[in-house]
Order: sequence, then C-alpha cells, then structure tokens
Amino acid sequence: MLFCHSFIGKGSLVVPPRDCKKNMSIVEEHKENFNKAIDHLKHEITGLRTGRATPAIVEDVSVEAYGTRQPMKAVASITVQDAKTIAIEPWDKGLVQAIETAIRSSDLGMNPINDGRLVRINLPELTQERRQELIKVLHKKLEEARVSVRKIREEVRENVQAMEKNKEISEDEKFKLQDSLEEVVKEYNDKIRMIGEEKETEVNTI
Repeated sequence: MLFCHSFIGKGSLVVPPRDCKKNMSIVEEHKENFNKAIDHLKHEITGLRTGRATPAIVEDVSVEAYGTRQPMKAVASITVQDAKTIAIEPWDKGLVQAIETAIRSSDLGMNPINDGRLVRINLPELTQERRQELIKVLHKKLEEARVSVRKIREEVRENVQAMEKNKEISEDEKFKLQDSLEEVVKEYNDKIRMIGEEKETEVNTI
C-alpha cells in the first residue's frame, strides 16, 4: 500500500491528505489514454480490407454531399449481405451516384454496382501480393500503437518523478508506481501483439 507524506523538518509524518488517492491512482488514471491507443489501433486495422466483407471497409470513404465532403457512414446505411458483399443505401436516394463515384475514386480498388437505389460492392479474392501489402500496412499500424503507448509511459514517468521532487510521494512510492506502470505497459503491448497476430491470421486465411 502506498502512503502520501507531509514532511516536517528532517522527519516525516504519514498523513492522508485529500489528494493521496489521486497520487496513488496516477497509473490507473492514465489507463484511459492507453485504452484510446488500443481503440484507435482497432479502428485503423478494421479498415484494412481482407477477403471478408465489413462496413469498416467503406464507412470512412469521403462522399461529396450537399456541398461538403462527409464520411460514408454519415450519409448512408452500410450493411453486409454476405461474406463477400457490402450494400450501401443512402438516406437520400439522390446521393447514390455520389456514393458510387466516391468508391471508384478511392484507393480501395473496387468496382461498385449502382442499381439506382443502393450501391453494392462485391469483394474480389485477395492475391498473395495484396496480402503481403496489407501485412506491411498492419505492421506499420502496430508500431504506431506501440509508439503511442511509449509516449503515455514517458508522460506518466515524468509525472511520478515530479511528484517525488515536490515531496508528494517518497522514493519508495515512486519505485512502486514505476513498477506498476511497467506492468500496465506490458499489458497493453501484449494486447497490441495479440490484435496484430489475429489480424495477420485473418489477412492470410480469408
């Protein structure tokens, strides 16, 4: 258990100041930032197209609508009809052509089918070359997530060191907080690794 100290002369008195709990939970408080890094990674790699149909493939494609550019998910309903087919139905039927154009001009490499009411996309089989390209992109996204975790780690370490310098915690407490931080960092790096392994398996098999 950690204690916060009030220093009196050369000695110290253990007291429970109002911000003691805050000091003890500094690592826990930053878990939200670690979670955001993981959520961002999941969002980024969901958009990596494999052979499986998923709304994430097209939901962020930019569509020209009402004089501005908006993400697909803001102007249409996106559904998966089967393992290889995505259907996009705009709320405003007047945007069907704009949606088709947006998909054709994107870097997805897909040929949408416009039936006048909705747009369908049939996902082609992935070539081995394309799978390798996707894995390279995946590895880049994973490294970006690890960098984010390292940045958060350094921020917490700096906060802990400042707390010791300001006599808010003792040296022993600093070391305990740093050990706790390293455990959390390992936990989130393990999550990144597992997410990457799962996605790489998906890319290579679907």
